[in-house]
Parts: sequence; structure tokens; C-alpha cells
Amino acid sequence: MAQLFPPAANSFSKAGLIGLVVLVFAATAVYALLYRSPYVDEKRVVREQPVPFSHQHHVGDLGLDCRFCHASVEKSSFAGIPPVSTCMTCHSQLFTDSALLQPVREAAGNGRPLKWVRVNGLPQFVYFDHSIHVNKGVGCATCHGPVDKMPLTWRESSLEMRWCLSCHEHPENFVRPPAEVFAMDYRPPSGQSAFGRRLMLENHVHSRMDCATCHR
Repeated sequence: MAQLFPPAANSFSKAGLIGLVVLVFAATAVYALLYRSPYVDEKRVVREQPVPFSHQHHVGDLGLDCRFCHASVEKSSFAGIPPVSTCMTCHSQLFTDSALLQPVREAAGNGRPLKWVRVNGLPQFVYFDHSIHVNKGVGCATCHGPVDKMPLTWRESSLEMRWCLSCHEHPENFVRPPAEVFAMDYRPPSGQSAFGRRLMLENHVHSRMDCATCHR
């Protein structure tokens, strides 16, 4: 019987198998990079807003407290979006002719709220309460990053489940004194784990890992 395949077929088959393995690994690597890219998690992606609000100016330069605008963050699941009246507390006197603030003045005049584009959001099947985190010693910057250095606001963290669990598994590495929650310049002391465990006892912080904590 005549030989069906030439001797070189062995080399081709080995090369094909090696190429297939390399292709699988390359595809996996590309998928992993894409999954962790801003294209998917939208980290550090600036959203276009009706007014180019600068946290760097208001928080970093002027020293405004987070609660001046996000008034419900200590007592509600939602941090709160400031009404136009809060903006006009200052801007009825300052930069009254600024073209950038024209939407604010129009909204104040016609009684219609500004439609801000949400930067940090969770799926509807996830329950999150700002107040419990704030009152237990989780700083604003822990989740939202250095907003005092953001000329325009972006999402600092992925807000994915694995990211949340990294804190819930070891809250002692992230909690701070409740009085320092809104401090942008807070720096944890050396030996954070031991310090954090003491704060957990003082403020009744528990490592909540059951699914119903977030999925209700």
C-alpha cells in the first residue's frame, strides 16, 4: 500500500499542535488584559458631564468637606447628588458670568435639576449602603480614590465583586478612625493590621462574607 503522508507530515502535525497551544494561551492572555482594561471596567475613564466639575478645585484647593455636597452619605444608602441650590450657595456670588456655569444658572432659574452622568455605579442585583461603610470607618478615598486630585471625576476602582471581597475578607487592612473617614490626606499608621483590628473591636466591625450581605 502506498504511503499516504510524506515524512514531513510529522513535523507539520507537531508544529500545528504547538501552534494551537500557543494560540490558546495567547487568546487567554488577550482576554485577561481586555477584561481588566478601562474598556470593560471603565477605570480612569472621564465621563462628559453637563458641567466640568472639578473635585481637585473644590476639595483639594478649597478644602470643601465631602458632606457639603453629598449630604446624605452618613445616613443613607445613597451618598446624594447635590441640588443646584447647593451649587448656588457659592456661585450666586462667585463666577456669576462664567460660561461653564451657564447650565447651573439655567437649572436654578427653571427649577430643573442637572442630569449628571453617573461615574460609580453597581448592578441592580447588588445592595450597597454608604452609611454603614462610612460609620464603620471606611474612608471615601478607599473606594473613590484621591478625588481631591481629580480635575474631572473618574472611577478609581473596578467595583467588581473580587475587589469588594478583598476588603470584606480583611477589613482590618482598610478601616480608619470614623473621624478620619472624610480626610483626603489620611495615612494609615505603621502596623495597620493590629491598629485595624483594634478599630474593628471599638466600632463593632465584622467581616461579612455571606452572600446575602450584598445580594438581597
